[in-house]
Amino acid sequence: MGKNYEQLSAEERGVIFTMKFEDKSTREIARALVRSPSTISRELKRNDWKPAHERATMGRPPIAGGYNSRRAGLRAGRLRRKPRRERKLHVDGPLWPQVRELLAKCHSPEQISAQLKQAHPDEPTLNVSHETIYHAIYAMPRGELKRELIALLRRGRSTRRPRSRGEDRRGKLTDMVSIHVRPPEANERVLAGHWEGDLIKGAGNRSAVGTLIDRSTLFLMLVKMDDSTAEAALRGYSAAFAPLDPELLKTLTYDQGKEMALHKELAKATGMRIYFCDPHSPWQRGICENTNGLLRQYLPKGADLSVLSQRQLDMIAIEMNNRPRKTLGWRTPAQVFIENCKKQGIEINPAVALGL
Repeated sequence: MGKNYEQLSAEERGVIFTMKFEDKSTREIARALVRSPSTISRELKRNDWKPAHERATMGRPPIAGGYNSRRAGLRAGRLRRKPRRERKLHVDGPLWPQVRELLAKCHSPEQISAQLKQAHPDEPTLNVSHETIYHAIYAMPRGELKRELIALLRRGRSTRRPRSRGEDRRGKLTDMVSIHVRPPEANERVLAGHWEGDLIKGAGNRSAVGTLIDRSTLFLMLVKMDDSTAEAALRGYSAAFAPLDPELLKTLTYDQGKEMALHKELAKATGMRIYFCDPHSPWQRGICENTNGLLRQYLPKGADLSVLSQRQLDMIAIEMNNRPRKTLGWRTPAQVFIENCKKQGIEINPAVALGL
């Protein structure tokens, strides 16, 4: 037998009928057809074959134990044409409008799945997994609808590609403090005020946007930069942190990008302790790396980021901060940020927190 299973043909069913008429055993038939005995056994059982002693008590005809090759072939063809199970999510189904609406709001399939479970906890037919949503999109035939739906996904592509490290062209910073001596409270992610930062570059590295994420709450701030120089980073990050309570300015973890050449001045302006990751170690700022990937939905690679105002960046941050996140138990970063501030005795206006 080959590795790939093939359905029984009409000729093979004819052989089964003939050999059963001659009262041959299942294993003899299997050897004659070069098939597995279990294949022959299943074919007989699902097509009304009965042993001789059962046929006698049931009044069945003795010919081939009740097996009919023609009827068996028709049944097999009918089952092949009939879908085993109706798809749970398709464009004409009751769930699709809800899924489509949430995709348009830039929610991920995993977030959509969680929201459907919360909205319909006792109705399994109105729940789908995130894999089902992905499959429904990518299994669509080629066309405008499929392109439109794929564009709504975070990455916007059908396959994942490994991130290329490329050549390290960054300058060396002086007086850096290693992430390996960062205090345990920053590693544990219990208290708000421990941040990760990075720079998202635009077309030709001629424009940039600063990203600052609180490690505990995933609260995000976006910073407009005039360029990617150290002076621009110092001005932008100092202005972003200025409105925050000093209790929310504990540490900042960053990579060794040249925009942080004035890190000592930034530490003095904000009162924060700044720690630097090892070279080529993006996982040491995993929260920031993941958030940057999500932000590419708003700030695509190759775009001119200089055309965005600070107010436009704030609106993007507001939308991100009001998305439910799995690691927060499907609460939003804004909710958790406000809760943590209250626990730490930090007075903060909820409206200001939502619109930072």
